Amino acid sequence: MSSRKFNVAVAGATGVVGNQMIACLEERNFPVKSLKLLASSRSLGQKLKFRGESIDVEELTERSFKDMDIALFSAGGGTSEKFAPFAAQDGCVVVDNSSAWRMDPEVPLVVPEVNAHAIEQYKNKGIIANPNCSTIQMVVPLYPLHKKYKIKRVVVSTYQSVSGTGKEAIDELDSQIRGILNFKEFQSKVYPHTIAFNCLPHIDVFLDNGYTKEEMKMVYETRKILEDDSIGVTSTTVRVPVFYGHSESINVETEKKISAAEVKSLLEKMPGVQVVDDPKNNLYPLAIEAAGNDQIFVGRLRDDDSIPNGINMWVVADNIRKGASTNAVQIAEVLANEYL
Repeated sequence: MSSRKFNVAVAGATGVVGNQMIACLEERNFPVKSLKLLASSRSLGQKLKFRGESIDVEELTERSFKDMDIALFSAGGGTSEKFAPFAAQDGCVVVDNSSAWRMDPEVPLVVPEVNAHAIEQYKNKGIIANPNCSTIQMVVPLYPLHKKYKIKRVVVSTYQSVSGTGKEAIDELDSQIRGILNFKEFQSKVYPHTIAFNCLPHIDVFLDNGYTKEEMKMVYETRKILEDDSIGVTSTTVRVPVFYGHSESINVETEKKISAAEVKSLLEKMPGVQVVDDPKNNLYPLAIEAAGNDQIFVGRLRDDDSIPNGINMWVVADNIRKGASTNAVQIAEVLANEYL
């Protein structure tokens, strides 16, 4: 880690991901000289803890980033589009968790275990994009497979927790479960249908092609991160009644011969991945065990006998940590160590 210390801002500090960004900065002992916590005017008066101190939440404005070195943004796409350029103008490098900048050809889209070299492109606009949570946990195990076997096609179905939508969704699932179990009335405000004891094949808005925006994010972002537009990706994203942790069923077709045993050996050496694959003893990745961890858990590795070169896997990760905040802080660590 760099011997220099940095002035860091967190925009969207009072949200679920913003809160976790602050926790990750502390847990990973990031070299923070000063920490500025930013949110909308509704959050004024709140205080948040960092390294035993209470820090006042300030209103996010165009002038918030003077003398700041790095800003972690998790305040929504519209906010990022408006304020990230002001931060960059003041010489503050933005690591943005929204979808606003991900497909901008001048903005790097980074998962440090996969394409840390792309961080150097921050010089284009002063902005680095943090990928979608479901994309992050998929590309990490895909990366060594693509390097060795050349991926032709990926078919992924996701089972995504409500924390991906935010605190209101967490509260809604909690209240609906309590309502159903206690025979009381409840409402569905965050999602168009009841999420408790249900699965909704609907994340983000539907597009003209019949896919949702979330599904197409996985297509475009995977190709950009793996730096290969020839990879075929098709996705079905589903919201499930789980509080924390996204799960994914991934089918991979490769150009070169592949086997489950070889893939297991390869993934056991991959940074950021923990293989949990002993089905005879009921050991496989579980969202309830991934929650609170920064690793990406991979299991249920098996050959796809329906095609010549295919593999199936089950991938689970904490969407708030590795899927958002931890990945952003990891990007900031590379920035601090190698570029600033």
